Amino acid sequence: MLELSDLHLWRGDRHLLRGLNLTLAPGQVLQLLWPNGTGKTSLLRTIAGFMHPEAGQVRWKGQDITAGRDAFHLDLAYLGHEPALKADLSAAENLRFATGMRNGASIPQIHDALLQVGLSGLRSDQPVRSLSAGQQRRVALARVFLWDANLWLLDEPAANLDASGQQILCDLLDRHLGGGGMALIAAHQALAVDSSLCRLWRSPAEQP
Repeated sequence: MLELSDLHLWRGDRHLLRGLNLTLAPGQVLQLLWPNGTGKTSLLRTIAGFMHPEAGQVRWKGQDITAGRDAFHLDLAYLGHEPALKADLSAAENLRFATGMRNGASIPQIHDALLQVGLSGLRSDQPVRSLSAGQQRRVALARVFLWDANLWLLDEPAANLDASGQQILCDLLDRHLGGGGMALIAAHQALAVDSSLCRLWRSPAEQP
């Protein structure tokens, strides 16, 4: 369970979020469809522990994330605006590096993940800097999938994806939720996630 209680966030002299409360349980996805500049990214970064709230608390499995940060980060997969890939490494090398610091995915698992995101035809020595923005986003999605984390925090995950890429993203989300995972997504448009436990949150002034 992810729980946010009475959370307050500021950006400079702007009070972005006031007394925000939220719970997210296994199998649930919440899509933040807030207008630009209202704090979507700041909220995700605060939940991930990259920023600190001015007031309030973020709890994971009943414990404040600051008290069990390492364990929480092993349960977390974060995807920001940028794919955060090493430009001179291949897609498989990027995934091997990223998972090596966590769960150590095998080469067959890495190849399967690239197949899942429609990139099985890449040359083994092709650096990701030569890939399109949409292909780089697919590599980043494969990394999220391989981390095998319970909580996904995704900031505009469909950016640069064509229709087939967006369908792949939704399929990965459905698979994740079906296995008891959970996701919090910041987006401009709702993703067509096939889940009865999907909630849309259209304004930070509302409660989800």
